[in-house]
Amino acid sequence: MVKLLIHGPNRLAGELNVHGAKNSTLPLMAAALLCRSECVLHNCPHLSDVDVSARILRHLGCAVSWQGGSLVIDPRSVTQCDIPDGLMREMRSSIVFLGAILSRAGRAVLSFPGGCELGPRPIDLHLQALRKMGAKIVEDYGCLSCSTEGPLHGAAIGLSFPSVGATENIMLAGVLAEGTTVITNAAREPEICDLADFLNRCGAKVSGAGGSTLVIEGVRRLYGCEHRVIPDRIAAATFMSAAAATGGCIRLNQIIPAHLEPVLPSFEELGCCIEMEESSLRISAPARLGRIKSVRTMPYPGFPTDAQAPLMAAACVGSGTSIFVENIFESRYKHVGELLRLGANIKVEGRVAVVEGVPRLSGAPVEAADLRGGAALVVAGLAARGATEVTGVRYMDRGYENLERSLSLLGADIRREYE
Repeated sequence: MVKLLIHGPNRLAGELNVHGAKNSTLPLMAAALLCRSECVLHNCPHLSDVDVSARILRHLGCAVSWQGGSLVIDPRSVTQCDIPDGLMREMRSSIVFLGAILSRAGRAVLSFPGGCELGPRPIDLHLQALRKMGAKIVEDYGCLSCSTEGPLHGAAIGLSFPSVGATENIMLAGVLAEGTTVITNAAREPEICDLADFLNRCGAKVSGAGGSTLVIEGVRRLYGCEHRVIPDRIAAATFMSAAAATGGCIRLNQIIPAHLEPVLPSFEELGCCIEMEESSLRISAPARLGRIKSVRTMPYPGFPTDAQAPLMAAACVGSGTSIFVENIFESRYKHVGELLRLGANIKVEGRVAVVEGVPRLSGAPVEAADLRGGAALVVAGLAARGATEVTGVRYMDRGYENLERSLSLLGADIRREYE
């Protein structure tokens, strides 16, 4: 068993470089399948989800290797069009390979994805869109068998919800399709813009990324390129939460400040002082945080659901009542029960969590049930008095590159232990 052992409280101080975005790296790796030559992804984070994606690419026939912090993908020898069930189950984002495999091979066989259990995250939007583009999809006992008669074709696709995964799959299917694909109510996240930038560097014609209407003009071929993955805005928000919870003062480097704008008002409402520079941010927290009137998770540019749990952990040691409303996933409060073990005062009713701030938390053994919930427990443990043991570390390794090392650089007393 692996656990993180935290001794607190310790006021965080210092500076840290933020690693590349997990939620951008995975679709970029899938997009490399569409190219006719080698792709190099710089600023690529060393995460277990990235490792799973690399194993998927190798199974399909790609050559994948690390060169320092860069991932080199050579897709020229792709021979397979299936993803084994075991790999699909390891990562919910694995569904993003569907559009790329179908576009590349004209056929794809895979099962429904696994990963963190955050409640229903249906892929019906993905399948409806691909069917509009000419795919024939048969669902049989959890297995998807997809095929095309000739190339996929462009289509007008309106999404009932601005799903990031569906938008990415349509983009990957559309760049080599015949004709033009128009996505209305498309996801607007920075990761969508990063994928569009990568595809355009490879020779695609994608316009409108970052807006609600995305236009994809199909081209005949794509060629590999070098691309730098955008910084991880959720990792940055997590470190900000840790600084806030411990009354700390830290500087985060290698970020894109505009990507963090949806979370800044909440930190300022807690009483934190935030100074922005061209590619860095400095956050200074008061000795005792205030409260947040209301946090409502929404698609970008709203408050990100992935930042909800770490921020809630910081609000637990604030003064007053903070309200959280989770509008994206039904089961995103699994960390609440474990925060209560640390002495937090939280009541949950459906999608609403009411946090009554307490003067202090106390260390205790806790277990992570998902990626961001695990990060919340670490944030709370940093602020808690005494020793906190966090198990379920495998979840955090999916989205944070050596989390304990990063926090240690900021002065945290945290280490990984193996039993």
